[in-house]
Amino acid sequence: MLRSPLPWLVPAALLVVGSLGANRGSDSYPAVVVLSVAAAAVIVLACYRGRLAVLLSGVAVGGYFAAGLDNGPMFLALPLALLVASLRSRPRALLPAGIVAVALAVVGLAVRAATDDAGPQVFWQSVGVAAMSLAAAFGGWWLVDRGRMRAEQAGRAATEERLRMAQDLHDGVGHGLAVIAMQAGVALHVLEKDPAAARRSLEAIRDTSRESLEALRDELARMAGGEAPRRTAPGLADLDPLIERIRAGGLVVDRHGDPGDVPGPADHAAYVVVQESLTNVLRHARAARATVGLERTATGLVVTVVDAGAGAVARVGQDGGMGIAGMRSRVEALGGTLEAGPAASGFRVRATIPVAS
Repeated sequence: MLRSPLPWLVPAALLVVGSLGANRGSDSYPAVVVLSVAAAAVIVLACYRGRLAVLLSGVAVGGYFAAGLDNGPMFLALPLALLVASLRSRPRALLPAGIVAVALAVVGLAVRAATDDAGPQVFWQSVGVAAMSLAAAFGGWWLVDRGRMRAEQAGRAATEERLRMAQDLHDGVGHGLAVIAMQAGVALHVLEKDPAAARRSLEAIRDTSRESLEALRDELARMAGGEAPRRTAPGLADLDPLIERIRAGGLVVDRHGDPGDVPGPADHAAYVVVQESLTNVLRHARAARATVGLERTATGLVVTVVDAGAGAVARVGQDGGMGIAGMRSRVEALGGTLEAGPAASGFRVRATIPVAS
């Protein structure tokens, strides 16, 4: 907004009116009109050509004082021009022109002082012009930096929100699709030989697809308007239904340990580690068995998921970086650590999550 010429039309007009009023009845009234209008026009010009406008402002202000005209608001002409120019030009480009302009204004003051025999005032007037000009220029650069910082903060916030949405979709919908694909394969395999098993797989598909659709609907609603209520984040209390759905597809999942009550953030992070690790087992490991271990220590919670599948070395990068990276970011955000890599046979994920006492 401040880079537009429109906000500066009012102070430019007041500069002209004030200068005309301060010199009412002067014999040099035509010079007042010309120089004050020139100084006002330069303020608007500074929105487009900063350095040129600052130099011309110095010429107009210095000429005004050298002509012996009364002060009026002309003392503010050069600071205003520098303020406007600083919103568009960086210090390295504008400082030389500003120094020359201030020097021209000081010369004009000295000429007027010599004519009017008012030498003692020149020093303080010169200091005032230089100080106001410097303050205006640095004020403009501060406003620019502040606006840039706000834009960067807004951009980072938007990026973080997009990453959070992508991670939530990956954790919820991605896991659901993996389970659905596995259960669909099981149902097709046993459809004729074991209708009861096929029915269990279809029921698991129904339940998992409903949860995935709800997660997808919530995220899309937030993307559209940001007003959708956030669902309660799942925690370790929801592990049994998760494991049962995976077991229904034929993967044997053993669970060991009972960590008791865990605070919300750590509880959800632990659930995500187990969910994503089992999803990776379904997608990549070609394993028949996986083990989930939960251990409460004096300082936190240790979550371990191990499978006896194949392809452990290649699996780290097969999820496009979202799965393991997402688990690690969630755990590290709480001050914990996550290790993921080949085990003696298969693949192991081990997360250590601090838990507040």
